[in-house]
Amino acid sequence: MPTGTPEVLKSAVVALRRQRMTLISIAAQLNLSRATVARIARSEGLSRLSKLEPAPVFRRYERAEAGELLHLDVKKLGRITQIGHRITGDRRGHGAGPEKGWDYLHVAIDDASRVAYTQILPAEDTNCTVAFLRAAVAYYAALGVQIKGVYTDNGNAYRSHDFAAACAQLGLSHHYTRPYTPRTNGNAERFIQTCLREWAYARAYHHSYQRRSALLPWLHGYNWHRPHTSLAGQPPISRLRLERNNLLRLHS
Repeated sequence: MPTGTPEVLKSAVVALRRQRMTLISIAAQLNLSRATVARIARSEGLSRLSKLEPAPVFRRYERAEAGELLHLDVKKLGRITQIGHRITGDRRGHGAGPEKGWDYLHVAIDDASRVAYTQILPAEDTNCTVAFLRAAVAYYAALGVQIKGVYTDNGNAYRSHDFAAACAQLGLSHHYTRPYTPRTNGNAERFIQTCLREWAYARAYHHSYQRRSALLPWLHGYNWHRPHTSLAGQPPISRLRLERNNLLRLHS
């Protein structure tokens, strides 16, 4: 056995493992048993070579003009019939009853401006997804923004013939995220987390209709007034060309 404290031996094993040496080679070089080397590697999360790969680097990008790319996604939310266990800590009575089920928060966020649009719909099926797409395109058109392309995951509704037909009718190109890499749709993912933190779980709702009623005012504040860190502290609406749209100029 080599000399040195257990910490010194552990550091030696870790250093050699990070050089992608096999456990057997490390054991031979340090004159340790393979079981000892395996135990140290396992405790440090280095048992598998795949764990030694550097974390993937996701290139941050941003479209130059509003409307070039619209990120779409859906978040499933449990319906509310009483104040939730997240607040009370009491799970009794939850998960049962005729009103229980799911609401589906469909979200759209413009890549360049971060202006967002949402609807709560009863499903995430093709019919609801296509209806939301049309409503989102109309919403941005009212702000003077022509949507040219959409970016989605590979969910069944987004892969459907009806969704493809709607994109074609609306003149939209359709781009997909890489499979099993939700971070490539990061704008939508981050917006959903903001929705959950600042709207869905921000207060104690007694019923789903209260949460639904609070969505539109919150979304208005998000688009028009809430400072956005990636926009130098300005709200998303500030990135639209206000001088070309009387509706935006007259807003107070």
